[in-house]
Amino acid sequence: MNATLVFLLGLSVIFLLLMVFGIFWAIKSNQFEDMEGPAQRILMDEDDPMLPSNQLSDKHK
Repeated sequence: MNATLVFLLGLSVIFLLLMVFGIFWAIKSNQFEDMEGPAQRILMDEDDPMLPSNQLSDKHK
């Protein structure tokens, strides 16, 4: 076998193992728990009176 082919196959196995490790780490650390929340939070206005953080600050005024 060519040495370059062995090197590239070994490198691809290492990258595959890193990708599998990364996917399992992301699942274990709950990275996929809330897929809708961040997409909806970016559309919310910060001065919306219905937000819980704004309701607390309105009571102190």
